[in-house]
Parts: sequence; structure tokens; C-alpha cells
Amino acid sequence: MKRKLLGIVIILFLCHINAQAQSNYLPYAYQFYQKLDSSVYSNKSRFHSSMKPFLVDDTLISRQYQSLMNAGVDSISKRSWLHRKIFNEHLVDIKEKGFTAYVDYLPDLTLGRDFSNSKTTWLNTRGYQVGGTIGSKFSFYTSGYENQAVFADYVDKYINRTANSVIYIVPGQAYDRSFGKRIRDWSYSTALLSYTPVKYLNIALGQDKTFIGDGYRSVLLSDFASNYPFLKLTGTLGNVRYMAMWAYMQDPTAPKFSYQDDYRRKWGVFHYLDWNVSNKVSLGFFDSIIWGDKDEAGNKRGFDFNYGNPLIFLRPLEANNGSGDNALIGFTGKYKFVDKAAVYGQFALDEFVAKDFFSNTGSIRNKYAWQLGTRGADLLGVKRLNYLLEFNNAKPYTYSEVVQIINYSQNTEPLAHPFGANFREVVGILNYAIGRFNFYGQGEFGHYGLDATLSDNYGKDIFKPYDQGTNPTGNYTGQGLTTNLYYGEGRVSYILNPKYNLRLEVGGILRHEANAQTISNTAMFTFGLRSSFRNLYYDF
Repeated sequence: MKRKLLGIVIILFLCHINAQAQSNYLPYAYQFYQKLDSSVYSNKSRFHSSMKPFLVDDTLISRQYQSLMNAGVDSISKRSWLHRKIFNEHLVDIKEKGFTAYVDYLPDLTLGRDFSNSKTTWLNTRGYQVGGTIGSKFSFYTSGYENQAVFADYVDKYINRTANSVIYIVPGQAYDRSFGKRIRDWSYSTALLSYTPVKYLNIALGQDKTFIGDGYRSVLLSDFASNYPFLKLTGTLGNVRYMAMWAYMQDPTAPKFSYQDDYRRKWGVFHYLDWNVSNKVSLGFFDSIIWGDKDEAGNKRGFDFNYGNPLIFLRPLEANNGSGDNALIGFTGKYKFVDKAAVYGQFALDEFVAKDFFSNTGSIRNKYAWQLGTRGADLLGVKRLNYLLEFNNAKPYTYSEVVQIINYSQNTEPLAHPFGANFREVVGILNYAIGRFNFYGQGEFGHYGLDATLSDNYGKDIFKPYDQGTNPTGNYTGQGLTTNLYYGEGRVSYILNPKYNLRLEVGGILRHEANAQTISNTAMFTFGLRSSFRNLYYDF
């Protein structure tokens, strides 16, 4: 069986197509990636924009990427070693025939003040990154960070949110080793090995994140939750790019079978096909299955080889097997209505009961989410002024399951939108770059329904079984303790070294969250020396 599947894969990938070898890896971060929008959303090319991180050897973006990596870099040979390393080069940069490597030290040192709560905040991160290539087919990348921080009150509340008082997760990163103390302490690392045996197939093995979509958020698969180990195959067949990924995740809050047991584990398989129908139109098809490493009786299941085939659409298989696994399917679309600008959308279907859906009863089993947005480059003809406007919506109980271990999450955090479910959101972003200066502005409005008590389940918390929802019918978005969130953020940065995004940065956050029980305000100012390209989300 396994040999047969392997043979199918080899035959399909040995078909003659016209594509480029790709191996170099670019860690995903929205603020940097949006600088590529003028190339990514050009209606003169067919770039696969909805599958991130990118492989930057792609000829459609490599020229602009190299330009960004050399922005403001001078070529004066008489510069001192120290000047070159701070402003122009990697700390270590090796370029030999058949081998390249670079090494960087990544500081992230910030100091801030939350004026609303009279609190001083700070972040002390010491990190590194190592990357390179061997020949034209193999590349590697790793990064690691040691961190201590004092966060704003709303971030502390998020970290302390789990019912199990010994589980504290810094948003999107890792365990807080301080176990809830004022000064948080944690480590974070990524690793990736990338191999391109033939010019139209990439094989990646690592511990990192994957983002599906063209938006700032994703209702299918985002980079919000902590990273996880995975094996990923990405094939490009002309105008079609296909991804198959198998991941190993965990849920520390799921009930253990005994005191001696480690945290509960689970497996996930994700498929995504992106088809560039024309230079202007793209369509995508997504599916996923989540299943527990052990069943609810504690019996070991492990990896299910029924899901080992990288070429199948999983929902029919899951249904035919009669399994209780968590299946999700989704669709994406993009249309470039003018050069360098596009409208995009997503739809995620977690569960669907036709008779309830069309009768509009608000059934607890009609679980879906959608996204609609527009983004582009050179707004109003201003070069390097990029923009995004996006709407997101998830019905109550979407992404949750009857059994907690197989909900759509990783390490206590959603795999899709940070809000979980039962929400509406509008977010707008502007970016502008001139020389070494970068300007970033974000505004956001969120509307969602919280649980007023621990016994409530109005559908926002995806870790609560949906069959124990407060209402079997009559559900609507925002039900429960109706809450409104207003969030605004601005940042101005000066790039010292574009090779590893070393920058001086000044920023501010205004946040207001209110419902019938509480009001939370944050007015924070920060400044610091920052680096790396990773995404860190605090807009929740």
C-alpha cells in the first residue's frame, strides 16, 4: 500500500512542467511580506500568494526581495568591520561555491509604559538565526530566543486564561517558565530543513508555522499558535501549487489519563491546492483532519496511515471510515481587479446541517467562518504605500469539537483566528517605507460574545465541547456576554541592518475592551532595539 502511494507521487511529480527550483526560506512576518505586494499582486504574473512562508528563489519575487535586503546598504569598501556588521552585513556571511551560510545575533530589547494602568513594561530577548544552502537543492534555517518580559495587563490576562493554573502560554510562542509570575520567562525556537530534489517539488521538515491565505488573518490556518513539528510536501505543476503537510501537536489542558502521563498529543494533516486560473484569478481548496494520538480510553492510536496519502481530499475518507475525527474544509479566492491590488476571501466549513442551515434556526451544528478583504501596493499612486482592509466572521462553536483533544488548536491556542469563534472583526492596515524608515498603522474593531461564568458555553471558547453549548438552536454571532474591542497601533522604525531586520522602533497601542461586566483600557508607549522577521501578535 505504501509503495503504491509512493509510486503515484513519483509519477505525478516527474511529469514535465515549467517551474523554477526553490529552496531558500523566508520566515513569515506580515510587516515584511507586505513590502513584496507590488510583485505578489501584479496582474502581469501568476504568483502563488496564499501559501506562506514563501520560498524566495521564486523569480517572481526574488528581484524585489534582494532589493529589500540591500535597502540603504552602501558598497564603500573602506568601511570598518564593525560598521559593516551593524549596518550592511550578516554577522557571519559565507559564500562559497556550492555552499552558503549566515549567522546573526537577534536582540529584541524594548521598554514601555502602560499609562492607563501605571505599569512599566519591558522585553529582553537574546536570539540567533543560522541559515544557508548546500548546492542548489538543500537549505537550512534555525532560530532561537531566550526571553524575559513584563507585559501589559491585557496580555497577562491572556496568558493566565487557562483553567489549569500551571499552564501559561506566551501568545504564539511557548510555556512561561515563571508559572504566572510578574516577570515572564520562556524560550522559543524554529528549525527547517528544505530539500528540492527536482525543480517542481520541495520537501520541508521542521518546527515552525504555516499560513494559508492572502489576508492579515486566516480562518483556515494561521501563524498565531505556537509552532509545531511537521513534514511538508509542496509541488508546483504549472499554474497549480499543492501542499500536503502532516503535523504533531499537543493540548496541555486536555484531561490526562494519569498523573504520570505527559500532555495529550494529537496529529493533523492539511492539504491545500492553489490554482492560478489566470493572471488575475486564483482559487484554492483546503482540507484538514485532526485526531488524537490516544483515544478517550487511553488506547494508543498514533499516526493514522489512512491519512498518509498526500493526494486525496480527506473529508470523504473521514466520513467513509465512520471516524470521530475533526474534519474541516475550506475555499479561498483572489481577484486582482487592478494592477498591484486584489480582493480576496476565505470560507471555512467545520460542520453543516442543511435542514437547519436553510431554515435559519441558528443550530449549534452549523459551524463556519468567512473572510473578505482587499489589499495592495502603491495606494493612490504613492510608491511603497501598502494597504489592507479585511472583514472576518466566525459563527459560535466553529473549530470546537465534542472531544477537546481534537479541536482546531495547538498548545492551548487556535490554529485559525486568535479570537477563536463567535466573533466579527474589521481590521485595516497601512504601511509606508521610504529609505530606511518604515511606518505602520493598524486599526481594529472586534465584536464577540464571552462566557459570563465558567459553566456558560456561548461558542467563543473552542476548548469547550460544542455539544454542551448553552443553546442547541437560536445561536447568533456575538451571543453571551457581548463585548466590543477597539484596538489601534502605530509604529515608526529605522532599519539599521536589513539583512536581519535590525531596527530602532517607537510604537504606541490604544486598546479598549468593554462589556456589561468589565472595562479594560490600555494606553501604551514603547521604544527599543528590535530584530528578526517573526510575527508576534498582541492585537487580541
